[in-house]
Amino acid sequence: MNKVVVITGGFGVLGWAVGQVFQTAGAKVALVDYAVEPSFHLKDDYLALGGVDLCDESDAQRCFASIKSQLGNIDVLINIAGGFCWETIKDGTAQSWDRMFQINVKTTLNSCRAVLPSISQQGGRIINVTAGAAVKAAAGMGAYACAKSGVSRLTEALAEELKDQGITVNAIAPSIIDTPQNRADMPDADVSRWVQPEAIAALMSFLASDAASAITGAIIPITNRC
Repeated sequence: MNKVVVITGGFGVLGWAVGQVFQTAGAKVALVDYAVEPSFHLKDDYLALGGVDLCDESDAQRCFASIKSQLGNIDVLINIAGGFCWETIKDGTAQSWDRMFQINVKTTLNSCRAVLPSISQQGGRIINVTAGAAVKAAAGMGAYACAKSGVSRLTEALAEELKDQGITVNAIAPSIIDTPQNRADMPDADVSRWVQPEAIAALMSFLASDAASAITGAIIPITNRC
């Protein structure tokens, strides 16, 4: 895969798993994150940009301009940056809703806007991460589900805007992802039904490939509950 791939939220468990899949396939990979440093050892063949606030449009623009100057035009943008909170509508706060919008929708929006001037025409790929909760919200997930629904609608709208330019825009909607943090938060859960980061990375790799050129505007569920 001779492509330049940018992954937001790249210092997290899922971002790192996705980055390894693309780097192994031969892509040039840039990992972007709000954290200053990754928690894992990063080889020299990755471009790592920490301390980037994608909620800030100017910061996002500077970040993507830096990536272009170092790696060239971007072929694939994968928006993993986001966050989660659990609180009921009755006992929660309006500030939580604002925060969920900022770190899920705004980061995706700013990254998409920043990449558009430099993304490859006729072959560019944008892959967002929404959630299964955006389809059916559980108790305590109102703010998160609404924010991820916003990511889904953003994906669909942008796909329509770019469909004549050869740039596809899709989103995946995973159920619970098997991460150390989720295991710590839900110690009694049946983790065998959780989605492995590597399975998500494989789906993203397909969506970034030439074989997926006819797929755009799709919200693709990925779950291990069958």
